[in-house]
Amino acid sequence: MHNTGIDYLLDLNARHSQAFMDLSSERRRYRGEHPTEIAALKCMDGRLHLPVMTQTALGIIQPFRNLGGKFDLGWPFFQNIIDQWVQYSIGRGRHCLVFVTYHYARGDTHRGCRGYNYETNSARDAAIKLKNQFIGVYGKGAVMPIVCGIETDLDALILHGEDDDTVVDLAKIKQSSQIELEELLSSLYPTMPERIVRDMIPLVRGNIRHIAEIRASNRPIADAEHKEWVLGVGRGFDWLHAINTAFIVGPFDPNLSVAIETAAKLLKGNIDDGRVDPNGIVLLTSAAFRDEAGPEYHLAREKALFLSGFAQNIIKDKVPDLLPHLQILTGFTDMDTRKFEVIERLDAAPAKKKKIA
Repeated sequence: MHNTGIDYLLDLNARHSQAFMDLSSERRRYRGEHPTEIAALKCMDGRLHLPVMTQTALGIIQPFRNLGGKFDLGWPFFQNIIDQWVQYSIGRGRHCLVFVTYHYARGDTHRGCRGYNYETNSARDAAIKLKNQFIGVYGKGAVMPIVCGIETDLDALILHGEDDDTVVDLAKIKQSSQIELEELLSSLYPTMPERIVRDMIPLVRGNIRHIAEIRASNRPIADAEHKEWVLGVGRGFDWLHAINTAFIVGPFDPNLSVAIETAAKLLKGNIDDGRVDPNGIVLLTSAAFRDEAGPEYHLAREKALFLSGFAQNIIKDKVPDLLPHLQILTGFTDMDTRKFEVIERLDAAPAKKKKIA
């Protein structure tokens, strides 16, 4: 019998956590050279793995993920988390670069964003609106939000200039000398502080290199299609970036129940269309913590348990046909090591257990 979905996930976490810790000195060196703090607001789609796309060490880009990459600075929990991040950065004398992203596939609309019903224009307009929210709150200067499309057939970044209409598709850029890239970014972002321009160049250069590697590898397009079998709810999922693996719903949206329901329906659709093994579906819940000694650790545990029960109840009410397929994995993630600690594990729903016996 092959590994259960849960065993695969725990093995993936162990490997990612080891890689993350092995890179700690590389991260310190990189931060010394490029101190700008970088966040990416993006869809829950597992293909959108910016460290790989930009060839950047794990842990440099801070991801915030939600269905369709939908965020609003009016959401109480989201604004709280973002403002903590901004104040942390500014308190250390660092600038903030925020990638406000949307995604699509140049070869086929239906490899695009299911969270937006494959309507790329709507996703892009929402990203522009969110960027303008950031400017309205933080002004221009220490916090620099930019709209960035992610094209998943070639893993290319599509940089939108400050006017939103000027667009540079990095799949069309060959040259990458320091001066040419500085000129490119300065023309796209005339008000961007020089420090952020310098710290953005390695990401741009990394993406240009990565696109060349994707082209050379002739990656099969099937890799870019939706075959997710995990529904992740919560935070601390940086390690869960295997392609076609997970729909991730962050806990930011006040209408969290709707986001969970949508993701559950997409997952059930993958089963119905025969894209995934119906016996390997996992509801994975995680909360994040940094301080093991204090209440933060215990609060994260309570949050993970709550979110797991909350998600199961929504699935029971709204997508009951998914329930018999679900394996349950609940835990929390230490953000200093990316290690996932298991609180509860249920490998098979009761209906499946009978079949195995």
